[in-house]
Amino acid sequence: MATITKKELVDRIAVSTNQKRLVVKDVVQQFLDQVIIELGKGNRLEFRDFGVFEVKHRRARKAQNPKTLAPVQVPAKRTVKFKVGRTMKQALADEDANENTGG
Repeated sequence: MATITKKELVDRIAVSTNQKRLVVKDVVQQFLDQVIIELGKGNRLEFRDFGVFEVKHRRARKAQNPKTLAPVQVPAKRTVKFKVGRTMKQALADEDANENTGG
């Protein structure tokens, strides 16, 4: 499994759309910034067939330090949940099918 960076995605999009790399980089960064801003406001972001980003609230809880076994209080926090959309779910299922058939 490879790791794909934002730079690599920008390069791919620039080539496939025949746009300048700097323009694509700016658009991608603006998109990511807007995702962060909206999630920071607690808004739900829905991209049809791709997936949904939602802010979830996690309650405060007691945990345990695995090294010392001492109890630790974990404060409440907000986190982001991503639910996979139809197109991505199908792409993942297709990839699993290809791996299982040796293809």
